[in-house]
Amino acid sequence: MDPKFPIKGGEFLVREISPEQIFIPEEFDEEQKMIGHSCQDFLEAEVLSNLDRIDAQEEGLIRELLHKTGELGLLAISIPEEYGGFGQSLVTAMYACEVLGAGYSYAVAYSCHTGIGTLPILYYGNEEQKQKYIPKLATGEWVGAYCLTEPGAGSDANAGKTKAVLSDDGKYYLLNGQKMWITNAGFADVFTVFAKIDNDRVLSAFIVERTFPGLVFNPEEKKMGIKGSSTRQIFFNDCQVPVENLLGKRGEGFRIALNILHMGRIKLGANVIGAAKLAINHTVQYANERKQFNCLISEFGAIKYKLAEQVIRTFVTESAVYRASKDLDDAIQFYIDHGEDKGRDTMEAFNQFAIECAVMKVFGSEMLDYVVDEAVQVHGGMGFSSEMPVERGYRDSRINRIFEGTNEINKLLVVDTVLKRGAKGEIPLMDEAQKILDEIPGLKNGGSSSKNYFEIKKSYLSNFKKLALVLLKAVSDKFSRTLIHEQEILNNISDIIMLIYAGESTMLRIQKAESIVGEETSKIQRDILDVFIYDATSRIRKLAQDTIHSFAYGEILDILLKGLDHYLRVDGVNVRDARRNIADMLISENHYCF
Repeated sequence: MDPKFPIKGGEFLVREISPEQIFIPEEFDEEQKMIGHSCQDFLEAEVLSNLDRIDAQEEGLIRELLHKTGELGLLAISIPEEYGGFGQSLVTAMYACEVLGAGYSYAVAYSCHTGIGTLPILYYGNEEQKQKYIPKLATGEWVGAYCLTEPGAGSDANAGKTKAVLSDDGKYYLLNGQKMWITNAGFADVFTVFAKIDNDRVLSAFIVERTFPGLVFNPEEKKMGIKGSSTRQIFFNDCQVPVENLLGKRGEGFRIALNILHMGRIKLGANVIGAAKLAINHTVQYANERKQFNCLISEFGAIKYKLAEQVIRTFVTESAVYRASKDLDDAIQFYIDHGEDKGRDTMEAFNQFAIECAVMKVFGSEMLDYVVDEAVQVHGGMGFSSEMPVERGYRDSRINRIFEGTNEINKLLVVDTVLKRGAKGEIPLMDEAQKILDEIPGLKNGGSSSKNYFEIKKSYLSNFKKLALVLLKAVSDKFSRTLIHEQEILNNISDIIMLIYAGESTMLRIQKAESIVGEETSKIQRDILDVFIYDATSRIRKLAQDTIHSFAYGEILDILLKGLDHYLRVDGVNVRDARRNIADMLISENHYCF
C-alpha cells in the first residue's frame, strides 16, 4: 500500500496518533450544524409526536415519513450530485444518523433505506442501474431494502439456499428461496437480494423490484421492540429478475454483503449516540422532578453515579465514532484518487476499516443498552410503564446487539482481522509484540515521570496496547490455526482492543478540544477521561488475567503476569468526585450538554 496512505485500519495498535489527525464533534461546521438542525426539527415535528401511530404500524405512515425525509434532502446526504444527492462526507452523513437515531422505529427504517437499501446499488451498480434506481431512492419516491438472512443462514451468510437459475430464453434469472428479518419489507420498492447462481459456492447479488412476478410477502413479524419497523419474510417463487439486474459480477455477492455490513456497523454506532442522548435527557429530567424523602432524587449520590456513567459511555462512544468516520473519509478519498471505480474504491475503504466498524457496532450497542437500562432504573416503577418514553427506548435498544452481525461475530472479526493483517505484514504486529515480550523480563517498577496530563494518559494507553500485542502474539504462538476455536480468549482480547480504541479516541478528542475552547472549559471532559481510563484499567486486568490463565504455563505465564502488572499500573482517581462533577453539570443543564 502507498506509504502516503493516511492510516490503516487497526493500525492504532502500533502507531502513535496525534490529535490533529482526528475529527471531533466540536469541529462541526455551519453546514453540518444546519443539517443536524434540520434532522432535529423533522424528528420533533414528524416522528416524536407520532410514536404511538408508528408503533401501531399505521398503514403508509413510515413510508410517508421517509418521503418527507427525502423532500428535505436527508435521504441523499452522501449520494453524489450526479444522482440527485449532495455528495457530503461520511462524517456529515454520520451526524445525520446520530440525530435521527433518536427516532426509535423510524430511525431503523431511515438507516436501512439510506444504508443497506441504497448503497449496494450506488457502489456496485453499473451506470445504467445507478441512473435507474439511485435518483428515486435519493428522493424517497422509492424505498430500498436488503435481503441476506435466511432461516438457516444468519451469521453464516454464505450458507444461504436461495438459488438463481437462468431462464430458457436467457432473459431472466429465476429466483427461488426464502429471506427473513427483512427491514422495510412491507413497503420497499427495491430489494438487494443475495442468491447463488446454479451450483456456485458463493453468493451473487440481484436488484429485485417489488412488482417482479414471483414475490410473496409474509405478514408483519411481532417483535419485542422497534414495533413500528416493518419486518417480513419474503418468498421467491420463480421470481423473474431481468439478467441486467445482476448487481456487480457473478459470485461477487458475498463481498458486496460483507462490505455493506461494515458500513452498516459504523452507522449503527452513530445511531445509538442519538438514542442515548435522548434517553439521558429523559432520565435527568425525571430525576429533576421526582421527589423522595423530601428532596429531588437527582440529589442522591446513587442517582448521580448512574447519570454520570450514562454521560461517560455516551461521550466516549461519540469520540470514537467520529474519529473512525474521519479516518474512513480520508481512506475513501485515497482509494478514489488511486483507483478506477469510485463505488468499489469507496467500499474498499470500508473493508480497510472493518476492525473499527466492528468496534463501533459492539461498543455502541452495549453502551446504549447500559444507558436505557439505567434510564428505566432511575424512573423506578414508572420506567416499567409504557406511559414513559424510556420503556420504548429499553425495548428498542436490544436489537442493536443483533443487527449488522451479532456482537459475538463482530468481536471475533476484530481479533481475526487484526491477526490476518499482522500475518500479511500490513501491520507490524508480531515484530512489535516480540520486542515487547523481550523487554518484559527487564522491566523495573516505576510510573510515568511526566507531569503533563495528556502525556500521562498517553503512557497508560501505550501500555495497554503493549499488553494487547503480547496477548495476541502469545495466543497465536500457543494455538496457531486452532485459535479460531478459542472464542472465550478471542472475545477477551477483542474487549481489550475496544477499550483501548475508545479510551484513546476520547483522550485525543479532549486534547484537541482544549486547543479550541481552552483547558478550563473542558475540565468536565477530563473528569470523563479520568473515570473511563481508571475503570478500563480494571476491566482490562480482569480480561487479561482470564486470558493468560486460560492457556499459559511455566515461563510464559510468569512473563505475561509480570507484563500485566507493569502495563496496568495507573494512578488512583477520586471517581466519586469526578462522577459528581459530571452529574452536577447534567443536572444543572437538565439535558445532555457534553
